[in-house]
Amino acid sequence: HPVTGLSDPDLVDTTITPSVAPVRIPRERYTSATFAAMEAERMWPFAWQIACTIDHVPEPGDFFEYVTGDLSVLVVRADDGELRAFLNSCPHRASAICTGAGSGLEELRCPFHRWAWDFDGALREVPSRKGFGPDFRTEDHGLAPARVDTWGPLVFVNPDPDAMSLPEYMDGMWHDADWARLMEFHADAAVTVPAPANWKVVAEGFSEIYHVQGIHPEMLPTIDDIHSPQRLWTHTGVCYQQYGLPSPRLRDVTDQQVWEGMVATQGARFGAVDGDPLPEIPEGQTLRDVFAQRVRDVQAARGVDMSGYSVDEIMNLSQYNLFPNATVLIWGDMVNVLIARPGATPDEAHLVMFLLHRRPEGSPRTRVDEMALPAGTPLGLVIGQDVELLEGIQRGMHQARPTHVVMSSEEVRAINLHRNLERYLGISPSQMQPLGG
Repeated sequence: HPVTGLSDPDLVDTTITPSVAPVRIPRERYTSATFAAMEAERMWPFAWQIACTIDHVPEPGDFFEYVTGDLSVLVVRADDGELRAFLNSCPHRASAICTGAGSGLEELRCPFHRWAWDFDGALREVPSRKGFGPDFRTEDHGLAPARVDTWGPLVFVNPDPDAMSLPEYMDGMWHDADWARLMEFHADAAVTVPAPANWKVVAEGFSEIYHVQGIHPEMLPTIDDIHSPQRLWTHTGVCYQQYGLPSPRLRDVTDQQVWEGMVATQGARFGAVDGDPLPEIPEGQTLRDVFAQRVRDVQAARGVDMSGYSVDEIMNLSQYNLFPNATVLIWGDMVNVLIARPGATPDEAHLVMFLLHRRPEGSPRTRVDEMALPAGTPLGLVIGQDVELLEGIQRGMHQARPTHVVMSSEEVRAINLHRNLERYLGISPSQMQPLGG
């Protein structure tokens, strides 16, 4: 169940008891084409990455092309109902087998010269086969497999067929959200927008809550951003956050201010809009209790029974970070996924967002369409504030001085990204320097 305090000895509240020393990280990592090329060669082809949701590929014959940089992986729901993944390249002349997303496939067929494969990647047809001579062997020309697995409704791929399993990669995170019964969530939206910054700048923005006091002032009456325990595994980490109560940074906060902040930042969860009056708080309850009950009421109107979920399970957020590029935000009633994918240059990225909600038990899976939105599209108050800063951050990375960014012990999940990045890229000794070193 979501953590609400510091009773677990394995948790560290890094704003009180730092467990990771502050570090300096070279800014070159965010701007260098050479560094980006190292990532493309040594990291992206070997890391587990969130490709899509099972609602992108719910039925046999559905497919989804996952693209990050020059890497393309084809995810397909086979005729036996299983998910399979392949490097999206024809063994003949390298054409992509499928692009985008779609449905109704009965086979995998190259659009260039019409070679065809079964859903297990085995070659089944070669037009004008005799032109390849007597030594052509069918078994030598199957599609190159990639690893694919799911965590709840999220579909992961790893281009490396020999990679460790996804449960091993996720480590303690694999079971940490079992309380949420993730398979009850269905994807309602999948959106991609351009982001004018290096992919690491984007990912790091969703890896710490130190910045809440800076760019999200509306959130301060709604979150305890001080007592937010964090846990690290190897490739993953989490921060447990309590909502519906004010930040200890503020003094003399009223219930009215908490109510207004919650309405401004997440009012849809409990059926409220700006200007709605503060509801009556029953005797013996708190405003958090009222928020939680309103979420239950909103979900009940959708046919979802959340009567068995506690106030903490509804009002607390588990913010998971998965190396290299994903953040998964889990509430009792909602899951948000934020993914940073590299763009054409080190100064460009794509922000991919999935929004998932619970559906009534037994609801069928239906395909969700990926929407690509232009730069400048309104993304809501909080995400919009995050994206608005990206261009200025990336421009700052190019300045001659200072040569390093600085990260505090609170930013441990962002530091962990760089620890893993150095492992995958073979950077030894570490280029991260102790603060003052």
